[in-house]
Amino acid sequence: MSVLLEARHVGKCFGGIQALQDVSLTINVGEIYGLIGPNGAGKTTFFNVLTGLYPKDSGAILLKGSPLPLGSPHLVAEAGIARTFQNIRLFANMTALENVMVGRHARTRASVIGAVLHDRRTRAEESAIEQRAIQLLHYVGIADRANDLARHLPYGDQRRLEIARALATEPALLALDEPAAGMNATETAALRTLIDGIRVDGITVLLIEHDVKLVMGLCDRVAVLDYGEKIAEDIPERVQSNPKVIEAYLGGGIG
Repeated sequence: MSVLLEARHVGKCFGGIQALQDVSLTINVGEIYGLIGPNGAGKTTFFNVLTGLYPKDSGAILLKGSPLPLGSPHLVAEAGIARTFQNIRLFANMTALENVMVGRHARTRASVIGAVLHDRRTRAEESAIEQRAIQLLHYVGIADRANDLARHLPYGDQRRLEIARALATEPALLALDEPAAGMNATETAALRTLIDGIRVDGITVLLIEHDVKLVMGLCDRVAVLDYGEKIAEDIPERVQSNPKVIEAYLGGGIG
C-alpha cells in the first residue's frame, strides 16, 4: 500500500505551550485514518498545521512525496487536501448549491479576462461547475435542498453540505474535523455510511472525532495524541487495549 501523506517530527508551539511535539504519522492511499485524543491533545492544531492555517515550527509534511505549501490554505487545497471544520463554516446567506460551487471554483481554469467578459469558454465552465455541484449534493443526500440558504438547513444537512463543498475541490485527502459533533444516532449512522462510501470512491479520509465508537468501527488505523505527542498508532483493536491510551482517557477505557 502506498503512502499518501507523511508527517515527520512536526512541532508547533504557542508561546510557552507545546501544542504539537515531534508528531510523526503516515496515511496510506485508500484508508480511513482516525486521529483521537482527550480535549487539548493537539488534534485540531495538527489539522490546522496540515491545512495551512498555522505554520509549523519544525518537521515536514509530505503529500505524495512532495512537501506541502504549508501556511497557505488555498495552496494546500490546490495540492489535494480539503477539510471541514469542527464549527461549521458555510456561507450562511448563499444557497447550498452556491456553497458547493464555491468549492468547485478551486479547480477552475478561466482567466480573469474571461471571467470579466463572461465569454463562451467561461460560460461552459460555469455550467460544468453547477452540474458537478448538483451531483455532489445528490451524493451527500441533500439535493432537494439545493436552493435553500445554508443557514436554513437542518444541522445534519449543514454538515453534509460542508463535506460536499470539500469534495468539490477534488481532494486526494479529505480531512474531517469532528463531523459527527451534535448529531443524533440516526444522523451518525448515515454519516458513517457516507464516509465509507467516500473511501470506496477513491478518496483517502483523515478523521478527527470524539465519538470513539464511530472511529473504532470505521477507521483502518488510529493514532492517539496526548499533550501534543503521539502515544499510539495501530489498528483500532490494539489502540483500544493500549495502556497509554487508556491512561490518557483517565482510566475510563475507550471501548
